[in-house]
Amino acid sequence: MFDWLQYFADWLIYSIFAIEQHTKLGDALNFFVFDTLKIALLLFVITTVMGIVNSYFPVEKVRNFLSRKKLYGLEYLFASTFGVITPFCSCSSVPLFIGFVKGGIPLGITFTYLITAPLVNEVAIAIFAGAFGFKITAIYVASGIVLGIIGGFTLGKLKLEKQLSPWVQNIIANAQTEEELEIEKRSLSQRFPAILKEAYTIVKGVSPYIIIGIAIGGLMHGFLPTGFFEQYINKGQWYAVPLAVITGIPMYSNAAGVIPVVQVLVAKGVPLGTAIAFMMGVIGLSLPEAMLLKKVMTWKLIAIYFGTIAFFMILSGYLFNMIL
Repeated sequence: MFDWLQYFADWLIYSIFAIEQHTKLGDALNFFVFDTLKIALLLFVITTVMGIVNSYFPVEKVRNFLSRKKLYGLEYLFASTFGVITPFCSCSSVPLFIGFVKGGIPLGITFTYLITAPLVNEVAIAIFAGAFGFKITAIYVASGIVLGIIGGFTLGKLKLEKQLSPWVQNIIANAQTEEELEIEKRSLSQRFPAILKEAYTIVKGVSPYIIIGIAIGGLMHGFLPTGFFEQYINKGQWYAVPLAVITGIPMYSNAAGVIPVVQVLVAKGVPLGTAIAFMMGVIGLSLPEAMLLKKVMTWKLIAIYFGTIAFFMILSGYLFNMIL
């Protein structure tokens, strides 16, 4: 599918810039050009498609739907799926959290959405598809949805409402569900220019992360010895997956920045499950998110939230290593 992009990267680096093939610099630059173009193209296409879907499922409508319907457990699946189709990072958590609890959505369902949204969205899908192919991407998306459902359901059963900050508890006590807004009915052709503009805005917004992430990946791809990571992290080391998740927590990046690095880690010998566990730790659990959540949660609830999600991330890493 992307052979033409590879031909272009080869022509640009090896012919136009006259850099010798199979050298560290040549390999690094070729990787950078090819992956940047491929990921940008995939990102724009998938963001446009998801924009069409998202235009028919605005967040306010989703919030009201989840709070008013009796869905007999399916609300967790819907919340996780909506998390996939809405482009929010972990540091969007506070306004989303407040909006959801104000709308009367139970805490467990809110957590399901907040877990899934940063892990799996159109940015992550586009970059993951470009890096690992559509089969592994499908498994990744499915695992992210399952992780969100199980994590949110588990946290919901712990009855943690008392661990919310007094300010949020006051919002829950006094808030009344807003009346559902009547959405202006417009045809797809009328919506499409705005969707394209939004897709362009998203691509433009994450492009610095893409460039930085792929640049780091290119340097690792070209200059690190092939066996470097195999020497330190492999399937034989039982602690590799937990260590990967814990190592990712102090960092903060979105999918655009970390997935190209994960691609190179896998190419250098790190098992895919271990690399994905690291990616989930970086995207889904971060110190900036913890500091923001302090506004709406006690430290005890933040610790329970992080601990529960970290456990399921580690479990996912082990499962990926077993089946892939």
